[in-house]
Amino acid sequence: MAAHPNRRDLGLLVLRVGTGAVLAAHGTQKLFGWFGGGGIDGTAHGMEAMGFHPPRQSAIAAGLGEAGGGALLALGLATPAAGAAAAGAMAGAVSVHAPAGFFAQAGGYEYPAFLGFTAAALGVTGAGRYSLDHATGHVLDRPWVVATAFLGSALAAAAVVGKRAQARAEKAAATEADLANGTDGEQADGTESTDEPAAG
Repeated sequence: MAAHPNRRDLGLLVLRVGTGAVLAAHGTQKLFGWFGGGGIDGTAHGMEAMGFHPPRQSAIAAGLGEAGGGALLALGLATPAAGAAAAGAMAGAVSVHAPAGFFAQAGGYEYPAFLGFTAAALGVTGAGRYSLDHATGHVLDRPWVVATAFLGSALAAAAVVGKRAQARAEKAAATEADLANGTDGEQADGTESTDEPAAG
């Protein structure tokens, strides 16, 4: 038996507000330093350490994706764009945590993946009756908005994650080259070198 429409809409409201509030809180940590966050400067430093370039722009984009997407999800406004933006931001977070495996207690990607899938599901499903999208006649919740928002978010996330992976691979190759050349004046075979080590 199908759920009563009022119950379904109420459930969407609860899910939207809860998910949106969590995302927005994380975003404001990045953008403004609220709730113990690092703000733009601290987040940019962290982004650089994680291989995201340019770091400041990456910090702003991640903060806006989380804070903006979360706030819009909670309000139920432009829900497809909000869900897509939040999901894209979480895709970047998943790429950072993926080497640690799935479970959050081991530092894995479980938590950002869950938030990303929830945001994406809301973006596809829609905000329900108790939302600004419903109040405005769904002008920002059309099928073409869903397709455009998720395609754009997927392309942007793929570009960012791909660029990070390339940068990390280049850094790893440079480090390996430094080790092979020897950073203390020794050749890879253990003999002394009269040349300076290759630049990393």
